[in-house]
Amino acid sequence: MAWIKRNLFFVIGAVIAVGLLAAAGVYDFQNWQRNNTALDALNQMYATLQNLNSQTPSPGNDTVNNIEIAGGQAQQLRQWIQQAQQYFQPIVPIPNTPNGVVADAEFAAARDHTISQLQVEADNASVTLPPQYGFSFEAERTMVKFSPGSLGPLSQQLGEVRAVCEILFSAKINSLDGVRRVPVSPDDAGGPQADYLTEPAVTNNLAVFTPYEVTFRCFSQDLANVLTGFASSPHGFIVTGINVQPAAGVATASSIPGAPPMGMPGQPAMSYGQTPPFGRPFAPAVAPATGGGLQTVLNEQLLSITLEVKVVKLLPGN
Repeated sequence: MAWIKRNLFFVIGAVIAVGLLAAAGVYDFQNWQRNNTALDALNQMYATLQNLNSQTPSPGNDTVNNIEIAGGQAQQLRQWIQQAQQYFQPIVPIPNTPNGVVADAEFAAARDHTISQLQVEADNASVTLPPQYGFSFEAERTMVKFSPGSLGPLSQQLGEVRAVCEILFSAKINSLDGVRRVPVSPDDAGGPQADYLTEPAVTNNLAVFTPYEVTFRCFSQDLANVLTGFASSPHGFIVTGINVQPAAGVATASSIPGAPPMGMPGQPAMSYGQTPPFGRPFAPAVAPATGGGLQTVLNEQLLSITLEVKVVKLLPGN
C-alpha cells in the first residue's frame, strides 16, 4: 500500500492504460467481425455479378447498357398496353346497377326486356330465330327468384350475349340457330344442355377469358361481315375457332344480265374457285343462256357456321 501511495499517479495511469487497451481490443474485434461480414457480402455480390454477366442477355458493359434498354422496352410495353385498352372496353352488364348489387326483380325485368329487344332486332334484320328463343337463358326465362350470388355473373353474361348477337344481326346473317355460354348459376342446371359449354372461363394475371359459341347460317360475305364486326368492336372479342359446313339442301344463284362468256377457248370448264392446270385462276364458267334468260355466274351455297368467341375482360389495374 505504501508503494501505491508513493506511486499513485503511476498506478492510476496504468489502470487507465489497461482499460484503454481492453476497449481497443473489443473495438478491433468488432471491426474484424464487421469486416468479415462485409467481405462475405462483397464476395456474394461479386459472384452474382459474374453470374449475371455470364447470362444471355447480360446486364451489359461499357458500351451496351442492357438494363437501360430493358427499362425503355418496359416503358414501350406499358404505353402499348394503354393504347390497347381502347379495344378492350368492358361490356356493360344488364342490368347495370350503380353499386353492382342486382336484385331479383331488377334482373327479371332486364332479362325480359333484353330478350324481347333482341327478338325485335332479329326480326328487323330479317334474321330467323328458333321459336320463342331465350338466347341461352331458357333456365332463367320464367324465374323471379334466383340462386344467391348468381345475379352478378348472369347480368354480365346477359350483356355479353347481347353484344355478340348485335354483331351477328348487323352482319345480316340468315338465321341464328343457337348461343351457348358457361353455366354460372345453380339455376342453369335446370335448363337445356344445348345452352351451355363445358369449357370454363379462364383467369390469368391480366384478364378473364369467357368463352361463347354461336351457331348460325349465312353466306360467305355475311361471314366476312361477322368476323369484321368482332375485329372492329371496342370490346375484347377474340375468335378462337370456326367451323364452316354447307347448310344441307339450301343453295342460291346470283345472276348478272348480259354477262359475256368467260374462260379461254379450248380449256375445260372450271368450277368456281378452282385453279387451272397452268396455275392461273379463272373466273367461274358461265352457263349458256336459255330462252334469253339470265346467265348464272355464281352458285353460292348457304353455310352453317359454328363460331367460338372469347370475351376478354381486363382485370383492375391492367
